[in-house]
Amino acid sequence: MENFSVGFIGGGALAESVIKGIAQKLFAPENIFVAEKIPARRDYLTEKYSINAAADFETFAEKISLLIIAVKPKDVNAALAEVQKNIKASTLVMSVVAGFKLEKLEKALPNQKVIRVMPNVAVLVGEGMMAYTAGKNATPENFALAKKFWSAIGRAVEVDEKLMDAVTGLSGSGPAYAFLMIDALADGGVAAGLPRNYAIELAAQTLLGAAKMVLETGEHPDVLRDRVTSPAGTTIEGIRILEKNNFRSALIEAVIAASEKSADLGK
Repeated sequence: MENFSVGFIGGGALAESVIKGIAQKLFAPENIFVAEKIPARRDYLTEKYSINAAADFETFAEKISLLIIAVKPKDVNAALAEVQKNIKASTLVMSVVAGFKLEKLEKALPNQKVIRVMPNVAVLVGEGMMAYTAGKNATPENFALAKKFWSAIGRAVEVDEKLMDAVTGLSGSGPAYAFLMIDALADGGVAAGLPRNYAIELAAQTLLGAAKMVLETGEHPDVLRDRVTSPAGTTIEGIRILEKNNFRSALIEAVIAASEKSADLGK
């Protein structure tokens, strides 16, 4: 993406994860800009990533080709008010604000081409899962840019906007579920006699390997599970206990609850 500059409104954890993912891979640090109100946070981002950080968007608005709005839902209206006053007509806007619908984004920025994106924090290590949906003014070129941008730090799929709350509940919040699972598996390993550091590594790599098998083989998870579940073996005994304790049901309900919360934020 030569001759491109990317800007962020908000320099929180998600913005930092994206910045780390794109720095050097897509953009030189000098072409990355962040508007962040907290001075200590600005100093941290500048020092760690050698990017440009300022207190407001106006400082670098003229330089930006792609603007990513990455603030908390409660701060989005104030952020958009600042953007309205300073943005160039040619700047493509992407919002990663949970629950914030395209209709509201287009109403605030009627002259811009806009795209709504739901990434997750795994962009930090180049393994994010993103879904995006574009506004009515967006062009095929904008779609292609969004795909290229987000695919560089994970996987990206285009979805209908009505599915974005479900995406938020599943892949947006999903890393937290996975961290919880890794911690619980490690606790089980410790209870069975493993040192903590080994238990965490074993648990994390096991989930990583299982995920890669699903993605790279294209097989249904049930098919892969059956292949490693021998009659009267250790695996089926573990699965029996998980089913007895409503493991799958708990995950299903977690995704639904998070999806409903995303819908509530959009209201």
